Amino acid sequence: MSNTPVLDVRTLVPAERHRRIFTTYEGLSAGAAFELVNDHDPKPLYYQFDAEHRGAFTWRYLEQGPEVWRVEIGRPAA
Repeated sequence: MSNTPVLDVRTLVPAERHRRIFTTYEGLSAGAAFELVNDHDPKPLYYQFDAEHRGAFTWRYLEQGPEVWRVEIGRPAA
């Protein structure tokens, strides 16, 4: 059983999703991660992370659709 927190944004209005995701990311300590659950491929979110946090985040697909996408997003260990 994993201790990785899960953030399921499928029930949030689209305008709220990125804010909630980045707030969750900002709350992570070095070496920690959370699992994002989404109803579409969050590729645009990846590009936003890369633009704003290049080299300071990890991104690993756990499930890639077609109905649910799960991505582990983390902060690298110091």
